Amino acid sequence: MKTAIYPGTFDPFTLGHDDILQRALRVFDEITILVAVSPAKKALFSQAERVKMIKTHVESDPRIKVDAWDGLIVEYAKKKDINAIVRGLRPTGDFEMEFQMASMNNHLYGEIDTFFLPTGGKHYFVSSSLVKELYKHGRDVSEFVPEAILKCMQK
Repeated sequence: MKTAIYPGTFDPFTLGHDDILQRALRVFDEITILVAVSPAKKALFSQAERVKMIKTHVESDPRIKVDAWDGLIVEYAKKKDINAIVRGLRPTGDFEMEFQMASMNNHLYGEIDTFFLPTGGKHYFVSSSLVKELYKHGRDVSEFVPEAILKCMQK
């Protein structure tokens, strides 16, 4: 079985994230969405809240698991015997940082490979940071997040 990790802070999980996830499921049999903590980012939702929201969104698809992790992604991959990471790329300068991270992950765990998927055309400008900013200012974010995520956010 081909398995992969799709890591991120997902604060919140957007339609851009979902686009990457759905396309990655064409390649991998099972994907674990790994909700990570980024010390550099100020989260709007707790890690547990993000896990719960994403689980609500993906609950009907047995190919998708959701987990949380506070350490290095490669440590999780080793622990779970997973050797693929899925990452989305937007045309906003993501590549350099993502390439550097993928190279370091491969250096730390030679069995790991990173698969980059460009974000689909209608979602290329969407980021969790922008959605979070709109949400904080009371703006409608329904066109940027899956319906199940929106319902959780509104509670």
